[in-house]
Amino acid sequence: MAQERIGRKRLVVGAHYGTRDFIVQRATAVIMAVYTLALVLYAVLVPMDFESWRAFFVFTVGTLPVGQLLATLAFLSLAWHAWIGVRDIWMDYAHSDGLRLFLQVLTILWLVAAVVFFGQILWSL
Repeated sequence: MAQERIGRKRLVVGAHYGTRDFIVQRATAVIMAVYTLALVLYAVLVPMDFESWRAFFVFTVGTLPVGQLLATLAFLSLAWHAWIGVRDIWMDYAHSDGLRLFLQVLTILWLVAAVVFFGQILWSL
């Protein structure tokens, strides 16, 4: 009976225990690390002014906007990585189910707003 109650509680608060979140967080960390390394190498090797900085983000191969796609992938990885980490913090330290749900919804809204704002800025270049 106690295990059944715990199982239902996990469904109510949206907890995801297991290796999937562990793997996703590691994969997003690798994506962000590779992108950061590319960004740092570009900043070290290319004299920095606005046009060269902009060129990094609007780099295209044919008609494919590779720079914007890679930056978007890195930012989506950051948002997903942040969601897993912050969600785990709320699950560990917000003991009330109502408070935990409220904080998780606020976190989701904030991350979605950040992704939309990022997209508006990057894709307007």
